[in-house]
Amino acid sequence: MSGALESIVTAIPGPRSLELAATLSRSEARGVTYLADDYPVFWESGSGALVRDVDGNAYIDCTAAFGVATTGHANPAVVRAIADQAARLPHGMGDVHPTEVKARLLARLAALAPVDDAKSFLCSSGAESIEFALKTARLVTGEPNVLAFAGAYHGLSYGTLEVCGIPKFRKPWNDQLRASTTFVRFPDPREPKSAELVLAAVRKALRRDRRIGAVIAEPIQGRAGVIVPPDGFLRGLRDVCSETDTVLVLDEIYTGFGRTGTMFACERDGIRPDVLCVGKALSGGFPISAAIASGEIADAWDPSDGEALHTSTFLGNPMGCAAALANIGEIERLDVPRIAREREPDIAERLHAIERRNPLVRDVRGRGMLWALEVADGATANRCVVGALARGLILLQSGLRGEAITFAPPPVIEDAQFDRAFELFESALRDAVAA
Repeated sequence: MSGALESIVTAIPGPRSLELAATLSRSEARGVTYLADDYPVFWESGSGALVRDVDGNAYIDCTAAFGVATTGHANPAVVRAIADQAARLPHGMGDVHPTEVKARLLARLAALAPVDDAKSFLCSSGAESIEFALKTARLVTGEPNVLAFAGAYHGLSYGTLEVCGIPKFRKPWNDQLRASTTFVRFPDPREPKSAELVLAAVRKALRRDRRIGAVIAEPIQGRAGVIVPPDGFLRGLRDVCSETDTVLVLDEIYTGFGRTGTMFACERDGIRPDVLCVGKALSGGFPISAAIASGEIADAWDPSDGEALHTSTFLGNPMGCAAALANIGEIERLDVPRIAREREPDIAERLHAIERRNPLVRDVRGRGMLWALEVADGATANRCVVGALARGLILLQSGLRGEAITFAPPPVIEDAQFDRAFELFESALRDAVAA
């Protein structure tokens, strides 16, 4: 599908998508997939920045499938690696009889991550990597509590809900959570001295609760609407944690592997976390993630005596490890961080131009190839996302009130697709505002 643009040949959703939606409504647990008359479509295939649905419609994907497809959908090198590994050995015994490909991936992550003497724990989802990081912080400090940020999204398992800063995700299970997390606001670059005020609040919280052993943060808050903190904030947070012997956990599950203009977003600020959690773009599509801890921190775990205290059946799955190695190779071959840096000013200019032409746009923010356009309310944002889909453009709604539209295409998006994406975006936004 190289060079191809969007192509809409049916009503959206098409008849086959509607059939599958009916099947899903009967067979999938409620509360998972949102189903409406105009949303969603069911994907069938993808290549680069283009995906096709089961009705033959083609879309320019400006979500990179939640940030996973950094090197493009169905990247040939990744596809080959998974197929070759599946033919040899699709599954191993990760913490009992490991595989050669697991050892190679661990060595690769140790060399790549901005973490001192890095040692990694491999898992299947981002939430699992966060939970390992929190367990590690408890072991190394002896303290059970955590400081996190309002608006933070780290996953939806019980361990990650404990540090989730979005109330709607916590509310149904509040009485099952430990309530051991202190939340402070995340800095807003639109507010004067925001970083200084938040860092002061962090220091105050750490003095008040001596049982806080870890601070967890996203370098850029994704689910909250791509909130980019002011320059110097992450450096200040690193300093506070170092001064107080508090473990700094950075969640780069969304921002990692080049999307923000450096291999990891924290490198733009020149800092090194104690634990770095990664996933999504790690493998380009296979479920695998990692918590990468500094050697001193990681060694808080006792050596295994034959029964691991934290493990899973699919730990270090060979196909996932092979996919990750291939995808890291593609990220470096394509130089994804360079592409993101070079695209950044162009994306900013185009989104700000849309902002100037539309009075209901409240803010434009982002870094590299991770951006959001904030509008007046969630209803407007939703109409824009649904309208864009009908035109052949896939976008994501974000923000604490659904007021933002995330723009995060695969860095491998072709120039014609890139130009067309902005045309479709502005057209959909114009109609959403008019409605």
